[in-house]
Amino acid sequence: VQLQASGGGLVQAGGSLRLSCAASGSTFSRSAMGWFRQAPGKEREFVAGIAWTGGNTYYAESVKGRFTISRDNARNTMYLQMNTLTPEDTAVYYCAADFRPGLSRMYVSVAGRDYDYWGQGTQVTVSS
Repeated sequence: VQLQASGGGLVQAGGSLRLSCAASGSTFSRSAMGWFRQAPGKEREFVAGIAWTGGNTYYAESVKGRFTISRDNARNTMYLQMNTLTPEDTAVYYCAADFRPGLSRMYVSVAGRDYDYWGQGTQVTVSS
């Protein structure tokens, strides 16, 4: 599985961006997916995750109500709609796939160690 994240850029505070994560291979539709981010000098943190069925989502408290994760299994693509951005959202955003066997239809992990495949990251910069 190869993951390609895109959609990052420079935006003013209060603005919006939509990130995409395109996956190659046939395993996407059975993979739980997640978005993580890493700001300069900080550890990588979980942002949002979605079960392989799309039937369950989970968000970090810091983005709840502002970000929306979704997926289109027919297009092998995951999205992260980010609204009301603040400078604290500035980071490199990574998409990741959790393809461990036997995942339940509603399972989402917040732990980076559970994700098997990672994209290259896309920079999001929010100016004040």
